[in-house]
Amino acid sequence: MNLMRYTVVDRDGAVSFILHGDALPALLASCSRGPRTLVELLQGAEPYYHDVNTLVQNGLAVFDEHNTRRHFQSIHRAFELLPSHQQPAFRVVDPRTREESLRPVKAGVIVFNLVEQRIIQLENTYRTITRQGRGRVFDGERLTERTFLYRLPRTWAVVP
Repeated sequence: MNLMRYTVVDRDGAVSFILHGDALPALLASCSRGPRTLVELLQGAEPYYHDVNTLVQNGLAVFDEHNTRRHFQSIHRAFELLPSHQQPAFRVVDPRTREESLRPVKAGVIVFNLVEQRIIQLENTYRTITRQGRGRVFDGERLTERTFLYRLPRTWAVVP
């Protein structure tokens, strides 16, 4: 399976979640609009990858419900019990969650730093990130024949 970890950094902190690699072009298309927050990034990807905002926000709501400001045993337990590709969405709140947020799953890990407008390919065996490209629309069940184009502004850095 071509699952990837996506970690998003904005002014409020960082979150990490697992999605199929097919979500990557949708997130890149969203970056072309200059999102400043996680919500803006996910909402910008929504037309191209159906329900991405709901999937991530629901996962973060579960994280918030089961983890408190100083007690993160629930997410730490999930790290110990679940294979990395089945981990729930989580907020980066301590050294352990930071480490996991940078750990690749099957097809890799990509960091979207919205503050510095940087896309960092820590490991990416799914699809090379280019400054411009195309993707196929995911309708919530499957990839459709509809395509979209994206072009990252020069202000965005793609590393490496």
